[in-house]
Amino acid sequence: MFANRPAAEEPRLAVTRPPRRRLRRVLASALPVPVVGLVLLVASGNVLLPLRQVVDIEAKMASKRDFFQDPVVERLLMKHGFRVRITNMGSREIAKQDYEGYDVVFPSGQPAADLISRERARANRPVLLYRPFVSPIVLATYRGYAEVLTAEGAAKRLSSSGGRPMYYTLDMRQFLDLARGKRKGAAQRDPKDGYRWDEIDRNDHVRNGNKILAQTSDICESNSAGTYLGLVAFVEHGNDAPDSEAEAEQLARKIKPLLVEQGLPSSERAETYLSPDGQSIAPVSVIYEHQFLAHQIGYEAEKGATDDERVLLYPSTRFVTEPQLVALTGDGARLGELVSENRELQDRAMELGFRSRNATSGATSDELTRFLTERQIPVPTTSADDTRAVLPSLPLLEKMVEIVGDCPDRTGNQ
Repeated sequence: MFANRPAAEEPRLAVTRPPRRRLRRVLASALPVPVVGLVLLVASGNVLLPLRQVVDIEAKMASKRDFFQDPVVERLLMKHGFRVRITNMGSREIAKQDYEGYDVVFPSGQPAADLISRERARANRPVLLYRPFVSPIVLATYRGYAEVLTAEGAAKRLSSSGGRPMYYTLDMRQFLDLARGKRKGAAQRDPKDGYRWDEIDRNDHVRNGNKILAQTSDICESNSAGTYLGLVAFVEHGNDAPDSEAEAEQLARKIKPLLVEQGLPSSERAETYLSPDGQSIAPVSVIYEHQFLAHQIGYEAEKGATDDERVLLYPSTRFVTEPQLVALTGDGARLGELVSENRELQDRAMELGFRSRNATSGATSDELTRFLTERQIPVPTTSADDTRAVLPSLPLLEKMVEIVGDCPDRTGNQ
């Protein structure tokens, strides 16, 4: 009965392809939020790494936060599953305050790290220490002031491959003598009446009536300030460290005017030095070498030449600071191992002006030398004749810091 009936034509449905942008909106409404994010990242080509759990690291850090807050370092750490959340404070402040709930603390030098290690050991809670890189203490200044000190015989230009020198050696004995009113060929003044810059400037390089001193960060909080205190104490004590508490206390009171004479110090001395008004605020500042080199590297990248007016004075009496990352937890230890051993992170540290972790001598690491040379940035060198300073023992250094800085104790009492 149905054999002679014509076959009905199959109905046709016209399908219009939605535009790509609309398709993304449709997907976004139909898929869970995490899947949507993954789809859109894939579509944009931004997924370069496999998804992994990210561990949040709670950290207290001093000046070496420069490394961890660098965008390239942050990306490399994320690649390995770490995100570091930093509480910023001075090295000594890190050691003196509570650090429960933190995975790592990273003071800028060994004394503060030793304080933490000792306290944890007493509580039967040992820590792991990592030394990813090195950055010497330096005195940062401006060319005019370096030349005034050179004409005075207190500084000496270090060899340069061409152009004006960027690095000088500072005779710490002569520098401190000027601050105490003692000058070659002149009668000894009252030690409280130290020389001022305009009194020794024979060629009108600078116009500054302030006393000849180096300014530091807060001595009660900062490793750089505490280290500079140790250098001054070593020179003033006949190139030797004090052996007893009585000797340390007497020496601290003697050198106090050399460290606090010019008013309250800035908490961020490098930022002041690198600011447009830095020269009028502090002609000589105690900072870390990597802060100066990072400035020169960035300046050269932006302007095609180095900052010719800012230079470094390397003290003839030196103490190489070896910052120690103190791991308090298992996650902190994994982070410490990563930044110490990972080649990409070590290379990035070099690009930020740090010496490699094996460069414990005064010589610049080969990698940093090559990196700076390629960018026509002068390579820092130090004299083989420089004296290696010895800091006082930790308890004596603590006592001297407290006396010089009038530091409050842990309970807030003076």
